[in-house]
Amino acid sequence: MAVDMRLPTVKNSMSLSHSAGDRKDLVVPGDVITSDTGFMRGHGTYVDEDKLTASVAGEVQRVDKLICVRPLKTRFNGEVGDVVVGRITEVQQKRWKVETNSRLDSVLLLSSVNLPGGELRRRSAEDELTMREYLQEGDLISAEVQSVFSDGALSLHTRSLKYGKLGQGVLVQLSPSLIKRQKTHFHNLPCGASIILGNNGFVWLYPTPGQQEEEAGGFYTSLEPVSLSDREVISRLRNCLLALAAHKVLLYDTSVLYCYESSLQHQVKDILKPEVMEEIVMLTQQKLLEHES
Repeated sequence: MAVDMRLPTVKNSMSLSHSAGDRKDLVVPGDVITSDTGFMRGHGTYVDEDKLTASVAGEVQRVDKLICVRPLKTRFNGEVGDVVVGRITEVQQKRWKVETNSRLDSVLLLSSVNLPGGELRRRSAEDELTMREYLQEGDLISAEVQSVFSDGALSLHTRSLKYGKLGQGVLVQLSPSLIKRQKTHFHNLPCGASIILGNNGFVWLYPTPGQQEEEAGGFYTSLEPVSLSDREVISRLRNCLLALAAHKVLLYDTSVLYCYESSLQHQVKDILKPEVMEEIVMLTQQKLLEHES
């Protein structure tokens, strides 16, 4: 049996221009956010002796006069327009139940999906009987939040051709608070793979497709064998995502790409070793600081 043994090494000291301890936007329960009475109390805060105090550990967010604290570790609280990656858990009458890492299962109505072939017509009883031919239990989908029900459950839709059933790839489940909100969450990376950064913390990695048949209406999934080089790239990206998440680095296309480039000097299996992970993440943070400045 092979045993991996590592000897202690001298740790290289690498310093960033600002550490997490100096950040003023991170609070823990009981921290006073402000003593100014002109602000309104939002989620994650309470008033104690005329001082606005945090009730959860997280990031302080200010919108005009409203102050709220966004928890660093929480279930997904969806908003209209959020991109999500989910798994079908149940097929019901005229709807699918989808697990999206939120408190309640999300709902995908039969009327909110494209029919195969992209035809536009009313859904019939025949469509209802063939729902499992479109999506069945265990299938992974990408979708967008269409609305939020009164109990907090999400209603999804896949009417755009960029959404729909997902084919071959790797699912990485992370914390929703680590996903940076952007205009687009679908990225074709120059390393040869593509990524869907779901706002719900589910990240989908897959080989960049060629010309996809648009007539499939979002149900086309390629079952061709994935080449070894593509599988290595996807495995490296997956380990990079886990390394960034372990060090609480915000995930978006630039940070993932910088981390991928920083990891090229190591083998894929070595990326998750603690000392290698720390080195790669520090290099990534330095590149991000240089990029921002």
